[in-house]
Amino acid sequence: MSTWKDLAVVSNPHYERLGGQAAVVRLVDAFYAAMDSRDDARTIRAMHAADLGATKAVLVTYLCEWLGGPRRYSAERGAPRLGRVHRPFGLDARAADAWLGCMRQALDHCVADAALRDELMAAFTKVARHLTTPHTDHHHRSP
Repeated sequence: MSTWKDLAVVSNPHYERLGGQAAVVRLVDAFYAAMDSRDDARTIRAMHAADLGATKAVLVTYLCEWLGGPRRYSAERGAPRLGRVHRPFGLDARAADAWLGCMRQALDHCVADAALRDELMAAFTKVARHLTTPHTDHHHRSP
């Protein structure tokens, strides 16, 4: 029987490669700027409060941890439960595509390393597709 001590720790170097917290803050700012300016993002922008201050702070804390940085999100808010948080919005493939378009624009604006941009975009795409509501997402397959 294995114990928690036997489990390998998976290292995620993206946080340092990106440039740490200051780079994550820039990325989140660029992401929401894209959301405010893109026609395809109107629906997802409307899901947010007019004042994005608190939302940005949560996303920065989450992304820092998700990218391999300080684990403040879990310490402050508990384990990330992205599915439960996003389920009430009934996100479909169109919403995921709009979110990903905003994130691609932010990555293109903030991240000079093309390989890192592609790695992050692949990871964001996986998460965004996972968060779509199955009955509204044409990519869903029944078990």
